[in-house]
Amino acid sequence: MNDFLEQRFKLKEAGSNVRTEVIAGVTTFMTMAYILAVNPNILGASGMDTGAVFTATCLASALGTILMALLANYPFALAPGMGLNAYFAFTVVLGYGYSWQAALAAVFVEGIVFIVLSVTSVREMIFNSIPACLKYGVSCGIGLFITFIGLQNSKLVVNNDSTLLGMYPFATSLRDGTFSSTGMGALLALIGVIITAVLLIRKVKGGILWGILATWVLGIVCELIGVYVPNAELGMYSVLPDFSNGLAIPSIAPTLAQLDFSGILNANFVTIMLAFLFVDMFDTLGTLMGVASKADMLDADGKLPKVRGALLADSLATSAGAVLGTSTTTTFVESASGVAEGGRTGLTGLVTAALFLISLFLSPIFLAIPSFATAPALIVVGFMMLSTVLKVDFDDAGDAVPAFIALFAMPFMYSISEGIALGVISYVLINLFTGKAKEKKISPVMYVLAVVFVLKYVLL
Repeated sequence: MNDFLEQRFKLKEAGSNVRTEVIAGVTTFMTMAYILAVNPNILGASGMDTGAVFTATCLASALGTILMALLANYPFALAPGMGLNAYFAFTVVLGYGYSWQAALAAVFVEGIVFIVLSVTSVREMIFNSIPACLKYGVSCGIGLFITFIGLQNSKLVVNNDSTLLGMYPFATSLRDGTFSSTGMGALLALIGVIITAVLLIRKVKGGILWGILATWVLGIVCELIGVYVPNAELGMYSVLPDFSNGLAIPSIAPTLAQLDFSGILNANFVTIMLAFLFVDMFDTLGTLMGVASKADMLDADGKLPKVRGALLADSLATSAGAVLGTSTTTTFVESASGVAEGGRTGLTGLVTAALFLISLFLSPIFLAIPSFATAPALIVVGFMMLSTVLKVDFDDAGDAVPAFIALFAMPFMYSISEGIALGVISYVLINLFTGKAKEKKISPVMYVLAVVFVLKYVLL
């Protein structure tokens, strides 16, 4: 068996061994398993069946990770991406009014386009045409958007008539009797953020996952002693797992192949598909380069040798995931945790994929995890994504201002696509009108994108 694994994954050549790869695979799974609780929670807000989404998440994650292992032999794991799932549910479905079936169709088409771009050099060309400052701004903006979603899901941030938004009114909830439900959930979410932060600072493997579990356990204790009282009308449900149907795998039928292509020729559909495409493109390439750099996989020119296979695996997983019933499946930055443990080949990914498949039988556990327990993960992941703002050159306003526009537009306008569009438009116009277009070497692709986005605002 070891000889077969050695021959298939070239472990010695990569400076690794079976034991190291297995440990790395388990570590990667631990750091990204929170997606099994978070993704059904987020996509469920769009009206999708959470049980079916859970099954689709497990299968899409396993399939994508296996493809990455076999096509590129890299220790990178895939799963439905954070930020992209929020865009899917809260912007495309709840914001624009599309059905989740139509949103899945947009993801599927994005994957097909991705496949075409991945087998050619077009994808690298598009990526290289976008200035680094906008990539950093987009990453930070998504981080803030995810954080905002977490704050809302946990009820730490609520509607406020005078200021639009405000902190949860703990004192008022004590007087009107809602503290035992929404108030307790908000308080537990706040405690969960502290717990998760402490775990990450102490470099505990799987700190985000353990933070979710710790917050959930506190919720269970609070429900058992009567401090937390479930109230479906307030969106606060029981946190106790329901094993009445055993450990059966939730049916995927409610989401399987439920794609609606009826609006595919609509200009807004194209815009949404492009938004999925751009965000996925930035996230995937950035993750691949970042994690590969950490693992010393880049060549002398700073390129990833088998990047085409990695990109193809990512694009195939996106379309397959849409058919299964989940938002864009992409390479996870948490793969860095397995790399840090010594994972260097696709064997690490196969171990991670196997654990995702095993998780299929544990759906009652994952589906009972409440939104106030997953909120700390969203908030902390948002914090982690915000660090890229340090790479923006604030001494160059031609770079910094568009990056800032892209950054603030996403959370304040509640839309990732608005951030991308406004960032591209502002970058082109600011540098064009200040006479720095030639100095910045703005790609023709950027001009085309700017025109497309302007037309979007004029015509739609």
